[in-house]
Amino acid sequence: MIQRNGIGYVLKKHRALYLLMLPGILYYIIFKYVPMYGVIIAFQDYSIGRGVLDSKFVGFKHFIEFFYVNPDSWKLIRNTVMLNVYDLLFHFPAPIILAIFFHELKNKMFKRIAQSISYMPHFLSTVVIAGILVTFLSPQTGIINFLLVKVFGMEPILFLGLPEWFRAIYVSSEIWQKIGWGTILYLAAIAGIDPTLYEAAKMDGANRYHQMRHITFIGMVPVMIILFVLTLGHFMETGFQKILLLYNSMNYETSDVINTFVYRRGILDADFSFATAVGLFQSVIGLILVIGANRIARKHSETSLW
Repeated sequence: MIQRNGIGYVLKKHRALYLLMLPGILYYIIFKYVPMYGVIIAFQDYSIGRGVLDSKFVGFKHFIEFFYVNPDSWKLIRNTVMLNVYDLLFHFPAPIILAIFFHELKNKMFKRIAQSISYMPHFLSTVVIAGILVTFLSPQTGIINFLLVKVFGMEPILFLGLPEWFRAIYVSSEIWQKIGWGTILYLAAIAGIDPTLYEAAKMDGANRYHQMRHITFIGMVPVMIILFVLTLGHFMETGFQKILLLYNSMNYETSDVINTFVYRRGILDADFSFATAVGLFQSVIGLILVIGANRIARKHSETSLW
């Protein structure tokens, strides 16, 4: 007989929920955990013919080569960090502000239309987004340069050919593409706030600004902390596909990041060991940031990942 507090009883009672979880669990096991075995080639001179087990072990050779021999290593790290810092400063707060704006809207029809429009860019592929950017920013036929010339009397700007413009283009496109979809979790957090808090605040004389600041915003803080910690886990990563589609020899100075470098060395040059070593470096930095941010969040608040 199955005990009521046993694992078998719990599995049987909630078997439908566990079956729903099964595809997600299998996905992470097959595509996230099993490939971790391949990290060993970061410490080898990997040869496809010899395989993982028989390839020559070289220790930290590829890490040393990346940091001390490769002349572009620090430029790659700088570009990656700068893009992610700008992303945290401008992209991360954007959905929070928009979610509060949606919550404060009283016209339900306008609110639904605005939300639907804000979600739409999320469903466009990165290739389409990059194509739109290239078309809009074209110095000959782009609408941006058309407005600069016709309305402001300025000279056309080769946006994608100037290194100083790349970060602004990348971050602003990320905001436009993801801001609407990013509001979903924050709106769910707002929906979970007790309505009596607003009523009590009104009785105490709080206006809409004070309610937004002391009730709505505070109710969103736990979700903000969790998403911030998760975002730091990808701090050394960037939107590889978009950068690959937008970068060129003229804007390499600011657009070339670790992921694009790994693509060139690992895929185009078939230097699998070196590319794996650089990718492992990214993952370790992400892990350290997640653990550190989670420890700080747990110390100063009641919300953390674990």
